[in-house]
Amino acid sequence: MQGILHEEPSILQFMLITCVLGGWTAWRTGKSVADGWQTYTTVVVYTLLLGLGIRFVHHALFNGTMFSLHYYVVDTIILLLFSTAGFRFYRTRQMVSSYYWLYEKASPFSWKNK
Repeated sequence: MQGILHEEPSILQFMLITCVLGGWTAWRTGKSVADGWQTYTTVVVYTLLLGLGIRFVHHALFNGTMFSLHYYVVDTIILLLFSTAGFRFYRTRQMVSSYYWLYEKASPFSWKNK
């Protein structure tokens, strides 16, 4: 998998930085956008910027390449999965609690009409 998903010699470094640190930050980004009643486009823009930040952490800690389009895209796709999940989870919670007479929870990530 080295070379496709990550450039570090160990997948643990990739998992720690991109999935744990970046994933948690992306989840919180999705939550904060949902809390502010902003659109999903805002989540995408913030996640693109977060992808640059995660690339910098890879560069600063593990001498990874800072400006590598391939690894930036891989990191950003993973972060976008986390931020979208966080956004949908908290938006569902908002819709169900704010408009309880109109909607009920269909799953942790969606709602439906009553």
